[in-house]
Amino acid sequence: MFIQARFHYFLFSILLCAAAASPQQNTSPSSSPTEPGNRKITLDVIVTPKSGPPVTDLQQQDFTILDNKAPQTITSFQAITGRDARLEVILVIDAVNIGAVQVANQRIQIDKFLHADGGRLAYPIALAVFTDDGIRILGNFSSDGNALSAALDRDDLSIRAIGRSGGYYGAGERLELSLKALHQLVASEAPRPLRKVMLWVSPGWPLLSGIGTSLDSKQERQIFASIVRFSTELMQARVTLYSIDPLGSAEGVDRVYYYKNFLKGVSKPSDVYPGDLGLQVLAVQSGGLALSPTNDIAGLLQECLADSAPYYEISFNSLPAKQPDEYHHLGIKIAKPALTARTRQGYYAQPLPPG
Repeated sequence: MFIQARFHYFLFSILLCAAAASPQQNTSPSSSPTEPGNRKITLDVIVTPKSGPPVTDLQQQDFTILDNKAPQTITSFQAITGRDARLEVILVIDAVNIGAVQVANQRIQIDKFLHADGGRLAYPIALAVFTDDGIRILGNFSSDGNALSAALDRDDLSIRAIGRSGGYYGAGERLELSLKALHQLVASEAPRPLRKVMLWVSPGWPLLSGIGTSLDSKQERQIFASIVRFSTELMQARVTLYSIDPLGSAEGVDRVYYYKNFLKGVSKPSDVYPGDLGLQVLAVQSGGLALSPTNDIAGLLQECLADSAPYYEISFNSLPAKQPDEYHHLGIKIAKPALTARTRQGYYAQPLPPG
């Protein structure tokens, strides 16, 4: 009973924090339908074969956008190829949800990634360091991996004292810090018009879901509001999120795949779980990937960049919502066989204003 009460206390404080951190108005209304009267949605779509890199030779007629299974008219279409891709990369080093030894390995592997190809990066990258003091970006976006590596070497990377065995107190604090950090990063990048790819090197955030976890109606509404806000923020800012697990063989199989229980879009408060706000869940729902644990972090970072482009920038007008925060599932059909399209899994629409 005491443990359950502690869980509810921390969960409630986390949700209040997440709700307070999220803006009450849109920062980029051209890319989201959540502002009354604005229905335009822009999707960044990756198309891949069963194996191999994304494909580049598709035309508008090869795509059908499905909004709640209903085909929609494409209002704009552009194929973005290779190094011409208009995107920026934010690489997040997570020192909150991982131990000191793993953080040291992260730095070695990230240095390896930054120095590859003589330090010539395919896209501008900004390094973000996440500690118990919050999130901070080291300098500006740069295509010079050697300069970014030097900036990382100069940074004093503090290590989070609350480890993965810190119980509900530790897990609650880490989740609260993680949600704050994501919000702050997305909000800071939202005014920039380019597409952003966020590579978050972390085993994930505490899911706070499982046997013995129960929510009252107020907590369900708080979680649902946070899900809507984070989903909307990521879409407004055109952020595709990738979760990169650095623990390798040290990671338990059950934990690695537990997030998959929460991947389905949530349409009402009574269906929510705290796990719906997990890092891997938000990554997959944003159109990115949750990559399995490995010690080769440099290889996974390269894999994420190779997955990010080429891509297709496609716009359509959303269906009007019948009620506030109405969940719409998105799907993409490709006319050519053996190809799969991946983009944001859904969005939350608002009713049109009266008149």
